[in-house]
Amino acid sequence: MRNGRVWKFGDNINTDLMLPGPYLYRSSEQQARAVFMNNRPGWVDQVQTGDAIVGGFNYGMGSSRPAARSIRNCGVGFLLAETINGLFFRNAVNYGLLACECPGVSGAFEEGDTAELDIEAWTARNPRTRQTLKVSQVPQQLLEMMLGGGVYPVLERDGLIAPRVGEP
Repeated sequence: MRNGRVWKFGDNINTDLMLPGPYLYRSSEQQARAVFMNNRPGWVDQVQTGDAIVGGFNYGMGSSRPAARSIRNCGVGFLLAETINGLFFRNAVNYGLLACECPGVSGAFEEGDTAELDIEAWTARNPRTRQTLKVSQVPQQLLEMMLGGGVYPVLERDGLIAPRVGEP
């Protein structure tokens, strides 16, 4: 079971909002500091390790920039959205951000609520309202990559590639 304070975002949240273009070639630490700087200034100073993002439809639309890594590096524990853009979802897998689709989630939580995510039962619960929603199950191999820190850490752990040197 994962618990996190909810940060709400709407529909069609673009990867450009998560990781602004001028930060694409900066360090991963600088990229994490820039997350949502244009639409939620100061958010990175408020988010805490384990917090949750609740999004609307088509969360993560846009480019293939490593926005999922930056979100994870901010400390976000998991993302629940009505629907997740396919490219962003794949980047979430690649970079170890637990991201799940959960129909009805944007109406079930208010900012500041706690979200409880149970990936064994594939449910999300709001303790304040006692509402429980079904979470769309993620295929086991993809889930293992998300929970294992992403593709490279899982391949390293399994001895399939040599450990990486330098920045992830």
